[in-house]
Amino acid sequence: MANLGLQNKDWSSSSRWEELNPEVLALILIRIPIEERVGNATLVCKNWLACVSGSYCWSEIDIQDWCQKQNRSVQDVDMVARTLMKRSRGSSWLLSTYKLGNPGFIYAANLCGKNLKVLKMPMSEVTDEMVERHVGSLVNLSVLDISYCLKITSKGIAEFGNNCKGLVELRRNMPPPLEVKSFGEIDFKADDCEAIAIANTMSGLWKLEMCYGSFGDLGLDAILTNCKALSHLNIDGCWKVNLGDDLLVKCLKLEYFVDPFIDEDIADYDDDEDDDECSDSY
Repeated sequence: MANLGLQNKDWSSSSRWEELNPEVLALILIRIPIEERVGNATLVCKNWLACVSGSYCWSEIDIQDWCQKQNRSVQDVDMVARTLMKRSRGSSWLLSTYKLGNPGFIYAANLCGKNLKVLKMPMSEVTDEMVERHVGSLVNLSVLDISYCLKITSKGIAEFGNNCKGLVELRRNMPPPLEVKSFGEIDFKADDCEAIAIANTMSGLWKLEMCYGSFGDLGLDAILTNCKALSHLNIDGCWKVNLGDDLLVKCLKLEYFVDPFIDEDIADYDDDEDDDECSDSY
């Protein structure tokens, strides 16, 4: 083996954890699950405690899994999110949470503000009024997930679009309508307000998810017409969309497209497969 000149080097003095640069140590600690990072990791040594308590470990705050697994309340989620954002000293560029409340959203907008580029807050209780008041601070937001946020309407969506001009990805998935869950039927009167709000204010989108949206062909056509950069579209469960010939052609030109009837197609396939299995068994 070639002599690399390393045989006599004493690695013991240069590989001590407590002597690692805080930025390098943070790159290691951020790979630890968040509950371990704020718990056991702080007990290892003073340097680890200082690193976890500082801003280096919190440029990305992703507590969505923790929120879901622990089934935390809105108040608990707000408290934890605010604590971690405070540690970041406003340097966080990503906040991914679940069941965020108005206080947590206000804190994120005012503390992280221009640094925040990714905001994922499905199932949150943030309202249109709070979005209108504080979204002006989120001017650099590029990815937004407001799925299942029932207190945000087309008004709040328009506020995001008007203030966050750099948005390229939006997730606005909604729960299946009660009519479908209970009776297998659906009210076919479309509500295009949200789709038109997206079309009018988010022309730079390239990825859009609107599963189980209540819009129809009018709203979809507005999105496809105004959002010229759109390449990924998922409208699974949007049964009020009829996909007329012109609309279908536009959708099929996209790089990635999930049509409104994918669940129905899968159900039919599963039924056919079960029938075949029953026939074979018989």
